[in-house]
Amino acid sequence: MSTLKNQDFLFQPISIGKLVIPTRIAMAPMTRQFSPDGVPDANVAAYYRRRAENGVGLIITEGTAIDHPAAVSHQDIPRFYGEEALAGWKKVVDEVHEAGSKIIPQLWHVGGARKVGEQPNVEAVPVSPSGLDLFGNKVTEPLTIDEINQIVSSYAKAASDAKELGFDGIEIHGAHGYLIDQFFWEQTNRRTDRYGGDPVNRMTFAKEIIEACREAVGPDFLIVFRFSQWKLGDYEAKLAYRSGELQQLLQPLSDAGVDVFHASTRRFWEPEFPNESDSLNLAAWIKQLTGKPTITVGSLGLDHAFMFENEPANEKTVYENIEKLISKMQHQEFDLVAVGRALLADPAWATKLKNGQLEQVQLFSQESIKTLY
Repeated sequence: MSTLKNQDFLFQPISIGKLVIPTRIAMAPMTRQFSPDGVPDANVAAYYRRRAENGVGLIITEGTAIDHPAAVSHQDIPRFYGEEALAGWKKVVDEVHEAGSKIIPQLWHVGGARKVGEQPNVEAVPVSPSGLDLFGNKVTEPLTIDEINQIVSSYAKAASDAKELGFDGIEIHGAHGYLIDQFFWEQTNRRTDRYGGDPVNRMTFAKEIIEACREAVGPDFLIVFRFSQWKLGDYEAKLAYRSGELQQLLQPLSDAGVDVFHASTRRFWEPEFPNESDSLNLAAWIKQLTGKPTITVGSLGLDHAFMFENEPANEKTVYENIEKLISKMQHQEFDLVAVGRALLADPAWATKLKNGQLEQVQLFSQESIKTLY
C-alpha cells in the first residue's frame, strides 16, 4: 500500500472574499445529459450531494444552458432558465448546502460547436462570432450587435437567478472552443468591429459578460471564469505563447470582476511556458500575473492521464501526482484543485484520499460514464 504525505492540507478550509470553502477540492464541471428535458431532478440533486458529503468543498455543476435557443446541443443538458428548471436547481443547492459544501453553476453557451439540427431546439441555427464552426467553415451569418447584447443579458439574468436561488457564485465557461472562447480565437473570430481584431479586442465579449454579471449580483458574489488555451479539435492551440501575452489577455477580465480563474489544462503538472519556467502551470501563471486565486485541474485522480493516440505515457502514479500537487499548493502556486473523471466514477474519491484508501477507489472508465451515480 502506498501512503501520502500531507493530504490533510487538501481538507483545510480556504477563504475567497467572504466565501469560506470547507476544503480545497472542487468538483470539475462535466456534462452528463442526465436532466430530463433540461430540468434537474431529484437524481441530479442526489448526485451532487453524494460528492458534497464526501469532502468536495466546492461543487461546480455541469454546464448549464443560458437562455438562448442555440445555447446547448442536447435536450437533457440542464437549463438555467425557466420556472421548472430553476426550481430543480433550488433543490440541488439545498441538498449540497445541507451536506456542508458550496456550489456554483457553470453558465454555458456552446456557440459554433453546435451542429445544425441538434436538440433541444432543432430549428435554432448555431451562432458564433463570425458564423464559423470550430474548423473555420462558414455555417451561418456572424452575430449581430443586437444578438450579442441579448446573449450578454442572458448571462447576467442567469447570474442574478443563481444568487436568488442561494448559489454561492457562478462559473462562466470561457474555455475549450465554446462561444466565449470562439471570440478569443483568431480562427473563429474574424470580426472587424470592437469584438474582433487584435487579441485584446477579442476579449471584449467576455469582458462585457463579466461586467454585466457583476452588476447583476453585486460586489460579494463569487464569479469564477474558466479559461483554457486548448480547444475542442485542437489540443495544441495557444492564445498566448508567453506570460506577458497571457497577462494582456486576462487582466481586462480580472479588472471586469473575476474573483477566481479556473485554468483548464489536460495535465496539471505540465509547465505552460517551458522557456520561462519549467514548473509553473497555467493556473500558477494566472495567479502570479493577475493576483487572483486560481483553480488547477488536469488528470489528478486517474490511474492513467488524459492521453491520446501516439502520445508518450509520461504520467506518474496517482500518489506521486497528488504529492506534487500538494507541494505546489503549499507553495501557493494555486489555491484549489478541481477533480473531474475520478469523481464521476467514485463519489467517495475525496474521502478515500483523506483516509488513505485510494486502493479502494472505483476507477474511471468509459463504461463508468453509463452508470454515473
